[in-house]
Amino acid sequence: MTDFAAIAPLLEGQAIELPSWAFGNSGTRFKVFGTPGTPRSVEEKIADAAQVHQYTGLAPSVALHIPWDLVDDYAKLREYAAEKGVSLGTVNSNTFQDDDYKFGALTHVDEKIRQKAIDHHFECIDVMDATGSQDLKIWLADGSNYPGQADIRGRQDRLADSLAKIYDRIGDDQRLVLEYKFFEPAFYHTDVPDWGTSYAQVSALGDKAMVCLDTGHHAPGTNIEFIVMQLLRLGKLGSFDFNSRFYADDDLIVGSADPFQLFRIIFEVVRGGGYGPANPDGTSPVAFMLDQCHNVEDKIPGQMRSVLNVQEMTARALLVDRDALSAAQAAGDVLGAHQVFMDAFYTDVRADLAAWREERGLPADPMKAYAASGYQAEIEAARVGGTQMSWT
Repeated sequence: MTDFAAIAPLLEGQAIELPSWAFGNSGTRFKVFGTPGTPRSVEEKIADAAQVHQYTGLAPSVALHIPWDLVDDYAKLREYAAEKGVSLGTVNSNTFQDDDYKFGALTHVDEKIRQKAIDHHFECIDVMDATGSQDLKIWLADGSNYPGQADIRGRQDRLADSLAKIYDRIGDDQRLVLEYKFFEPAFYHTDVPDWGTSYAQVSALGDKAMVCLDTGHHAPGTNIEFIVMQLLRLGKLGSFDFNSRFYADDDLIVGSADPFQLFRIIFEVVRGGGYGPANPDGTSPVAFMLDQCHNVEDKIPGQMRSVLNVQEMTARALLVDRDALSAAQAAGDVLGAHQVFMDAFYTDVRADLAAWREERGLPADPMKAYAASGYQAEIEAARVGGTQMSWT
């Protein structure tokens, strides 16, 4: 099996983008819990995100959600983030919390409402221009609850038209990434329910349109790594939203429910050329991002645990002896191939990663170092008064 020293250089530059909303209050349909120290402004979210990068070295950028993260001056916000040691990343649109979008946004039958949703995405592109963001990520709540309620073919046509208008506005160095989700909040049909629909829509747009895969947005039993393989094969996997789930879109800490699934997914990313500096500018063609809500756990440690989980499973995936695996596969050695795969998964790389971090001036145990820093107590004492930020 490949040893850690051989794969250690491949861990350099791994970047996992943090979602700003993970640092605000969140919960379920039943209750959103407030916690001491929760940010009251976008700047405080960014300051908290910077703590994750300070201790792990894995999270150099923060994704924004509009209008949750509206500010008057995004150039100034970009400067603030840089002062904290991070950059501003993906800009996420929001067309699911406005009464006008009750029956759809980009797919709505009313042209005025569709245009309102399109204009919102134009606003998001303006934010991208000011922040230097590469990706505009679109997730739609559009769909219907009852058979016959909507013309599902007509909605696809309107979606294609709306996306084309948005796509025409993005810059040469920007991308549109379309996320899919197989149900909720619409339960009979969702307008972008699966990777095939997202792929069909973005393929019609052009090379700067890609699919975003959220690991929680699939039916139980779905082979997500197969979808990863297929989208990489087709050149259309743009980004991940990493999280973990037990039942549906639980948005739990990635790798917490099924670490083996995370390993399998990242192996296919590595196998398919989606990991590492494959682009001329030295960046990876696939953006890694978290999309999680920390309902009962502290938010900063929750994000730290998440990026560390991704790093650990990346290391294990890189340890797969690809030559031995290919030889066993070619020979029809079923159990031999499986053993090669499982040997890498069962390798405990935690001590190696701790030493790797120390060599780079990072704490061997980021979770322990953050707990000892006193930052959590500091923000709990300082952030009294005002309105805590939330996705509601």
